[in-house]
Amino acid sequence: MDKLIYTAMTGASQAFEQQATTAQNLANANTNGFRAQIDSFQAIPVTGVAPLKTRTQVSNATVGTSFLMGPLMQTGRDLDVALQGPGWIAVRAEDGSEAYTRNGSFEVSPTGILVTQAGQQVVGDGGPITIPPDSKLIVGKDGTISTLVPGLVPATSNALGRIKLVNPPEENMVRGDDGLFRLKQGGVAQLDPNLHLVGGALEGSNVNLVDSMVRMVNLARSYETQITMIKTAQDNASKASQIMNLNA
Repeated sequence: MDKLIYTAMTGASQAFEQQATTAQNLANANTNGFRAQIDSFQAIPVTGVAPLKTRTQVSNATVGTSFLMGPLMQTGRDLDVALQGPGWIAVRAEDGSEAYTRNGSFEVSPTGILVTQAGQQVVGDGGPITIPPDSKLIVGKDGTISTLVPGLVPATSNALGRIKLVNPPEENMVRGDDGLFRLKQGGVAQLDPNLHLVGGALEGSNVNLVDSMVRMVNLARSYETQITMIKTAQDNASKASQIMNLNA
């Protein structure tokens, strides 16, 4: 019964936490470039001064991320880009650190800087990318941002900067509280010249709605089962006490 209480109690707690993760995935099913979070259960012994092998508890195993590519959606917008295959777009986070995202929906700030829809500066090969006012922009496959010079025949483009594209190993990437990814060991990833962008397109979320809904239902049933087990253990303990009192 002792083992039952520990297992059921921690199982209910972890099922509740995984429901929160699944709910977050569902909430970001329409977020461009979102990477679904993955949780899994793990049974571990209860530690202490004198751990007993009969006591185990349920815990989350290493929380991971699904790096599967989301669907590409054509938008036709000049400042919408999507990565072909693996890779990341470098941006400047609010704390000043370099972070990485798959959301390629950009805009020009009031000060003429290329930023994400969330306001983070897009990192260029030479720093922030400055956009002249009233410019017709072209995004090259290699991430080069160019503007067409008006009044010239034939049309001439002027390179403004190149978006920094990186491709560190997926196992070295960790999600931050702001939703951006960073290197586990810290530091800055190196530019990868072999990555390519698709202009006028965005990558959708890789969250599978059907799988997430099924998982939400299964976790709810698991939570109810654990609570029922705790109630059963309580009833068994109560009946055992009654029997002991009769024998006394």
